[in-house]
Amino acid sequence: MPVTTIRRDAGLYGYERALARRGLWPVAGADEAGRGACAGPLVVGAVILPEGKRGQVPGLADSKLLTPLARERVYAQVVRRAVAWTAVVIPPQEVDRRGLHVSNILGMRRALARLPVSPSYVLTDGFPVPGLDVPGLAVWKGDRVAACIAAASVVAKVTRDRLMVELHERFPEYGFDVHKGYCTPEHQQALRRHGPCAEHRFSYVNVRGALVRDTEADDDEWVETA
Repeated sequence: MPVTTIRRDAGLYGYERALARRGLWPVAGADEAGRGACAGPLVVGAVILPEGKRGQVPGLADSKLLTPLARERVYAQVVRRAVAWTAVVIPPQEVDRRGLHVSNILGMRRALARLPVSPSYVLTDGFPVPGLDVPGLAVWKGDRVAACIAAASVVAKVTRDRLMVELHERFPEYGFDVHKGYCTPEHQQALRRHGPCAEHRFSYVNVRGALVRDTEADDDEWVETA
């Protein structure tokens, strides 16, 4: 299907409209949150929006372009209006074991498979997801140009942010409620001071480096007090 002929000015709902005109509906979008973080889970959202006005979510946009308050408002609208939606949480231990990209692809497959309504077509953000039972298209910057992907990005981001706030209650020394596990200067400083915790991704260079420094500091302390 010639989806690539969609006009640049077709708007956020252009992909869904074009696919529906060709009898390819429902359309599911999938996107992840936490790919660039060095702590916390990777979360993948999948959403099917309804056709027509009900599927036009007020304020919908790429989650990264929305304020936290706006994301919460859009999230509430998405889950209320969606034909189907889901969020899959991949813990940092699985990201370490499988690798980030493989975990991302598996998360998208899981999220799409768990939708209670089977899509006829799938739009994903950035890269293709092989092994699906239905046709799909990887859309460059899809969370900015396709409504169902934008909705999935909001579901993933809000779900993950809430989880990171919960992790802050367990590990307040890292400030997860503020930076959400991303590699900010404040997070790096906390890593240097406290070393990594169980929710960090130990396959990441900065986390491994903090672990080595923490171990060396412990060894130095042991030598001095022996």
